Amino acid sequence: MAEDKKAQDVAMELAEDARESKWEYRSFTAEMFRGNFGWDLMHPFPAQSAEDKAIGDALLEKVKEVLETYVDPYEIDRSGEYSREALDKLAELGLFGMKIPKEYGGLGLSVQNYARVLGMVGSYCGSTVTYLSAHQSIGVPEPLKSFGTEEQKKKFLPRLAKGEISAFALTEPDVGSDPAKMITWAEPSEDGSYYILNGDKLWCTNGMDPKTSLIVVMARTPDKISKSGKPIPQISAFVVEMDSPGVERARRCMFMGLRGIMNGALTFKDVKVPVENMIGKPGMGLKIALTTLNTGRLGLPAAGIGTLKMFIKELEQWSNSRVQWGKSVGKHQSISKKIAIYASHLFAMQAMVSLTCAFADQKNADIRLEASAAKYFCSEYVWKCLDDYMQIRGGRGYENPLSLYGRGEKPSAAEIAMRDMRIGRIFEGSSEVMHLIMAREAVDTHFSLVMPIMKPKPGQKESRIALAWKAFKFYSKWYPSTYMPASTNFNVNKLSGANRAHLGYVSKSCKKLARRIFHTMGRYQQKLENEQVLLGNFVDIGTDLFVMAAALAYAEHLLSVNPGDQTPQELVDLFCSEARRRIEANFKAVNHHHNKKYVKVANLLMDGKLQWLAKDAITDVPPKYRDYAKNDYEHPETKLTEKK
Repeated sequence: MAEDKKAQDVAMELAEDARESKWEYRSFTAEMFRGNFGWDLMHPFPAQSAEDKAIGDALLEKVKEVLETYVDPYEIDRSGEYSREALDKLAELGLFGMKIPKEYGGLGLSVQNYARVLGMVGSYCGSTVTYLSAHQSIGVPEPLKSFGTEEQKKKFLPRLAKGEISAFALTEPDVGSDPAKMITWAEPSEDGSYYILNGDKLWCTNGMDPKTSLIVVMARTPDKISKSGKPIPQISAFVVEMDSPGVERARRCMFMGLRGIMNGALTFKDVKVPVENMIGKPGMGLKIALTTLNTGRLGLPAAGIGTLKMFIKELEQWSNSRVQWGKSVGKHQSISKKIAIYASHLFAMQAMVSLTCAFADQKNADIRLEASAAKYFCSEYVWKCLDDYMQIRGGRGYENPLSLYGRGEKPSAAEIAMRDMRIGRIFEGSSEVMHLIMAREAVDTHFSLVMPIMKPKPGQKESRIALAWKAFKFYSKWYPSTYMPASTNFNVNKLSGANRAHLGYVSKSCKKLARRIFHTMGRYQQKLENEQVLLGNFVDIGTDLFVMAAALAYAEHLLSVNPGDQTPQELVDLFCSEARRRIEANFKAVNHHHNKKYVKVANLLMDGKLQWLAKDAITDVPPKYRDYAKNDYEHPETKLTEKK
């Protein structure tokens, strides 16, 4: 038990050191968790400039032509093979250099246009969008842009802009989101000119592709020793050339969806990495990974939105043409609800992603929470909407598009999309990890004030009395402010009365949310970190409030541009009504929940006391595969096993 607590403390300390501790710029979501409604940050809605939009429009026309000419998404899904010619054509178009600045040979797109391209590609082929986004959202380009030296940028970025592919290696066979357990090791050479890299990495997207020439590898480097003599684990980031001796593309991994991606297990054995290939300084690896993901996470929701857009026309046609019990299926209320949730949530997701991308382009906003919220919310609701669409389509939704085509019916990619997009709730930080990341930021104000009093750090300069007085002065003003009436001056004139009322609800609920977080912290104190379900309730409330505000600002903008189209009024009103229902349920769940019962029953299973539930079931894998630990089975579609 003591060992578990020690390991948990080390992991928490690593994560705490890696996070950005200061807020250089304002953040709507961070202010919301403190009880402030920063409506001025999103209103007027920061619409894309006409000049930048024209750049995106021109590129999208070319992207559409390349996709429809060279990419067959159904065949890629069937065979698990991606066309080499298609990759070459994508590279010729510059799509592997979308986020690389022009001075290094890239397209230098804005974040908004990058998201638009991923949205279009996501509406056509999930494997293609994964190739592109993994390369430049979490691969080499983004870390180098933010943390690389000028020499590194000049050396590597032009290669990647021309079409060489990159990847990212963090996960290990026994390490997911807990970097404290990382065992891949980079040992400095005696002369200090290079590091010797050893270890295994798993699920490296793009890692198995022959065109992948560069990869970011996270590895342990020698511990840093604190003033008290305590060793502090250091995780550092390196650019590794894939043709280096000792790098092995060990095995391609096959998945439920995204069957065309070249994801796999890599091994590194005595790989010499030049010291100048380290990104940033020793120990900055996790910080680099987290910072990279701030904007990198926007690629996945952008692609998810594109996937939902793919089925809008199909949904319209099917709900009208399919007749059951004397009327179109769309006229049945149970189906109408699914259609309406699909459309209204797609509208809201478009609003939050467009807004967050605009924030990223402005470079005067801190988007770490907004990006996490976009990734979390969109991955959850893209999956829900796709599930609802499959339900509406019935058997034809579950049937593979090539099977539909073979029977002479119009193919639908609903079945492929569900398999492809399910990974969204896991990729780039699972929904549970997003909860933890956002929860930490939600309590940041209180954490920074109270924790130094409750748990002083070694060498802490201020006394507990001084810190207590500082906290008292803050709370004596802040806490009463959470009971003050919320602002009602929103400066909107296009929104309906119902939607203005939704704005008032958001403003009021920001104060309520901040107050309830404070009360809950006081109740649980240091034990709050174990109340992950409660923290998840608060994060869900905050996320819905952020999306509501973004959707309302977006609707006001659209109505100003085109007053004749009132459909945004209906979409945002329904979304906000649904979000308010969820918010109230989450507020209630903070005080009335079954969290202890969840833990109790989970422990029963983990202790082996529920095996009777599996009576009369075969609980082992088929006999042929029970020697999996020593087998070298090669999947029929795993054709590439390249050794360097």
